[in-house]
Amino acid sequence: MTRETELEMLDAVRGRTTGPVEPVRLKPDDGFCFHCHKGVPCWNACCSGADITLTPYDILRLTRRLNITAKDFLAEYTVPAMWEPAGLPVAKLKMCGEAGEGPCAFVEDEGCSVYDDRPVTCRYYPLGRGTFKTKDAAAEDDFFFLVKESHCQGHVEAKTQSVEEFRAEQGVADYDALNRGWMDILMKMASWKTLGGPYGKDVNTRTKQMFFLVSTDVDGFRRFVFDTRFLQTYDIDDAMTERLKTEDETLLQLGFDWLKLIMFNDSHLKMREDVLHEAIAAARSDMGAM
Repeated sequence: MTRETELEMLDAVRGRTTGPVEPVRLKPDDGFCFHCHKGVPCWNACCSGADITLTPYDILRLTRRLNITAKDFLAEYTVPAMWEPAGLPVAKLKMCGEAGEGPCAFVEDEGCSVYDDRPVTCRYYPLGRGTFKTKDAAAEDDFFFLVKESHCQGHVEAKTQSVEEFRAEQGVADYDALNRGWMDILMKMASWKTLGGPYGKDVNTRTKQMFFLVSTDVDGFRRFVFDTRFLQTYDIDDAMTERLKTEDETLLQLGFDWLKLIMFNDSHLKMREDVLHEAIAAARSDMGAM
């Protein structure tokens, strides 16, 4: 019997790639040859015409780097898109030129002007990352694969490293950790749309809007948490409430947990007991129960 699986590719490949994906799953200790530096003939070539979906932590890091609001960042540097496998809205990095074939707005002759805060897709290149989860598994299983585009000369460089050494050098650990909840949601929705599930239907427009808000605008989500009855509805202690006022990363995790609750009824976040009892009583009343 076929087991239900959830699979999501964090696409470290540009959407219009002309090179092949090597059909080999790489483990953390597997090695490969690659070195990108200013001396390679293709310097900055991979920074044009790129199809890069921005993760929540990408946006958080870049807005801090540029010292602008998420609203201004989205308006100037991104284009709205739909991640079709899950049917959920995302933000993509805007490329210059007609039809998005030009360079990234952050690329200069010397390289990336926001290099220390560059998106995780840029950090992973030329590796792709896949996340695989069987139906009954407690955790996801990550694997990696190599992409060789025709223009890229970094693959002929002599430098050899393991996947884990490359990941450490590129500083992807924080990005992977902070984006995990977001990827879980994309995986679940893609799986249910493809394979079916308890709620294997498209989510409503309001939920999609909230998914986009949590994913792209941490300050907007903070206003939602503190300016509505959110804190009176969910079981969040005082210490955590104080952290949510200033810790953006903690607020992101709360946002992902909340989305999992309202979309899949699957989360560590719980409603307060009194609110839950009121909801149960109201539901029984609506059904005519005594």
